[in-house]
Amino acid sequence: MPLAAFEGEVVVVDQPEQVAEAVAYLRTQKVVGVDTEARPSFQRGIHYPTALVQIASHERCYLFRLTHVGMPQELADLFADKKICKVGLAFKDDINGLRRRRDFVPANCIDIQKMVPQYGIFDLGLQKLFAICFGKKISKSQQLTNWENSHLTPEQARYASTDAWATLLIYEDLLKHERLTPEEVSALQREEKERMIEHQQEVQDQRLREQGVEPPPHLSAEEREAHQREKRREARKRKRQRQTAKKKINKDKS
Repeated sequence: MPLAAFEGEVVVVDQPEQVAEAVAYLRTQKVVGVDTEARPSFQRGIHYPTALVQIASHERCYLFRLTHVGMPQELADLFADKKICKVGLAFKDDINGLRRRRDFVPANCIDIQKMVPQYGIFDLGLQKLFAICFGKKISKSQQLTNWENSHLTPEQARYASTDAWATLLIYEDLLKHERLTPEEVSALQREEKERMIEHQQEVQDQRLREQGVEPPPHLSAEEREAHQREKRREARKRKRQRQTAKKKINKDKS
């Protein structure tokens, strides 16, 4: 697939006096795409604060370097403004990261991961969503770079702005299409689950054949569903037995 990237104006906001002008422009937009970046951690349990928040329109993307300007009140107010739609991916995590720097009550913040199943899309990564909607790929080569460096590289700036811009485009593209009914979504989810199971079985079968072992026969979809129902019944039965035993113990103690 051809590579796509944001080609508009990228403005790095790393001085407090730049904040007001940047937010003033963003307030002229009805919808903006949002993403955040933090210094990557390669040790379990260690997490770094949000270093960058990028907010994009079609023509311009502002990169707010929170390591330089903090979380300005003007920016917090933007995320709390009901009149401006902010669109992100896995947005709850981004919002929580921003609120750790300065608390605010988020308003009109839309997570496209919660939208896409209503359109029959179950891939939740930004690259896959962009490819599904536009038949193009976006680069993730800068994802694990250090976002706390004293200066952003041109590659980092383009990557960050592309991610925010891409969420905006995906959101607008989804709105052009009709949403599926809950029944249609459920049917597609079942089909997707079956495809995943079949793919896993094919991979396991191939590994067995490479070891000189003939794979065993597989259950049909109906047989798997019946097996799952039986497992759920057994689980409910065990739960009732535990509850009955607990009540008997409590009764004996009293």
